[in-house]
Amino acid sequence: MANLIEITDFAAPELDVYARLTEVQLLNRQDLSEGRFIAESPKVINRALDAGYEPISFLAETRLVRGEAAEVIDRCGDIPVYTAELDVLANMIGYKLTRGMLCAMRRPPLPTVEEVCKGAKRIAVLEDVMNPTNVGAIFRSAAALGIDAVLLTPACSNPLYRRAIRVSMGTVFQVPWTYIGSELADWPHPGIDKLKEMGFATAAMALSDDSVSIREPSLMAEEKLAIILGTEGDGLSDGTICACDYTVRIPMSHGVDSLNVAAASAVAFWQLGSNL
Repeated sequence: MANLIEITDFAAPELDVYARLTEVQLLNRQDLSEGRFIAESPKVINRALDAGYEPISFLAETRLVRGEAAEVIDRCGDIPVYTAELDVLANMIGYKLTRGMLCAMRRPPLPTVEEVCKGAKRIAVLEDVMNPTNVGAIFRSAAALGIDAVLLTPACSNPLYRRAIRVSMGTVFQVPWTYIGSELADWPHPGIDKLKEMGFATAAMALSDDSVSIREPSLMAEEKLAIILGTEGDGLSDGTICACDYTVRIPMSHGVDSLNVAAASAVAFWQLGSNL
């Protein structure tokens, strides 16, 4: 049965996770076992629950508690459900809730690269993609277009930041992912070396004089392929491009020289992904 708690004290410490902690504080690098994240909207929260993530509490608009949010709340036993009217919640947390509901959840331990890539034929590697909106959009394309796993270099934005989760529509809970290395110095080496040891051919998505078209038959025929995408603006580093087996371009027209990394990922995944 739901443990409904009407909000009367906005300074209550149990509401810090929603109203006062930053994304960096929620991540809690000093003690990853105490890391938290916020999932937003019943649909996204359900996807997190389906993937085995552990809920801590809910923050919900009063009218939804026995309406649209009732099913997801019922899945979670007697954890606290803090409630208030929508305008009160928006004033408290500083933004309008998507579909009137948030859920605080525990961050699980990250799997190893080997665990994430076990059985994978097509993976995406994100190099220093720092915008959580782009990270979320890339995950949504990965889920839809045949990518088995996503690896991120240490400088990437975390996929469990609230905005990344929301933009991904919860697909960050469906596509296996982890970081490849824990320090900036771990990429491109030994990171790319590890990919090759696991049998992946590596394809750097970049404009270069010696780049091949994304339609290149030998590229598409690779049994295991890692599609590597670079940061907003600068793209992939020269060291990464030099270390990869292929440098790959997306043919363009009208004088356009490049796409946003999220848009480029969708094109690459459609052309090179598996199971489509």
